[in-house]
Amino acid sequence: MLVTDAQVHLREPERPDRPWRKLERPPHRPNGFSAEEMIAEMDAAGVDRAVIVPPTWAGEDNAWALDVAARYPKRFAVIGRFDARAVNAREQLRGWLKQKGMLGVRMSFHVKPFIDWLDDGSLDWFWAECEQLKLPISALVPGTVHKLRPVLERHPTLKVLIPHMACPLDTHVPEAFAKLDDLLALARYPNLFVMVSSAPCFSKEGYPFRDLHPYLRRIYDVYGARRMLWGSDLSRLKGTYRQCLDLFRYELKFLSEDDKDWILGRALAEALNWPEHG
Repeated sequence: MLVTDAQVHLREPERPDRPWRKLERPPHRPNGFSAEEMIAEMDAAGVDRAVIVPPTWAGEDNAWALDVAARYPKRFAVIGRFDARAVNAREQLRGWLKQKGMLGVRMSFHVKPFIDWLDDGSLDWFWAECEQLKLPISALVPGTVHKLRPVLERHPTLKVLIPHMACPLDTHVPEAFAKLDDLLALARYPNLFVMVSSAPCFSKEGYPFRDLHPYLRRIYDVYGARRMLWGSDLSRLKGTYRQCLDLFRYELKFLSEDDKDWILGRALAEALNWPEHG
């Protein structure tokens, strides 16, 4: 089994010539999080590779993350941030997957003005372009996943990944899953994938996070293992990296060994076209 982490926020330390964006939410790791630090964590926990998502405070510059993927191609790939307001935005998208190590686009809709773009039609061209280009989108929609329904209706072949089960950030059970029915209702769209990432962060308990099990079971019953993607979001994770992995590897008794194979790597390999061997 090849274990792949669907989301980690690696980033070089802030530099005068590459300042971080100043946001209300402070950086998870104020001194950065290097590839070498991540590889040490992966080796200790038994994780083979990971998808780098540059953090929000780093802006839309993916150069450092792509350099990491180029240096460690068997360990990392990138879902990059995209500035839909850029003058050459369409041109950028058309060359997006030609960037070595790039697998998809990350859009974060949890802060203004981006959250408004799900309602006002600002991104109509973007969804259509990504569908045509077969470009996967990781759409962060904490508590607002229902707003993606019109997009999925209009673009049935568009591949969309939902980080953190669409749970509102910084919440815990049961509040975190208060809108789980909205996520489950979108299972009718076959190209929608649920990232069961950062799961321990939503628990009120320690390992094995039993208060999460019923919610994870509901997601599994509706989406199935082939549309569930394990991830850690390690830079803000509650508990240890190994515990986050072992929750799925050992504690969810309803998962078969084949299910685990899909959730822990195989499903993401197919969703992002990142072959497990090659």
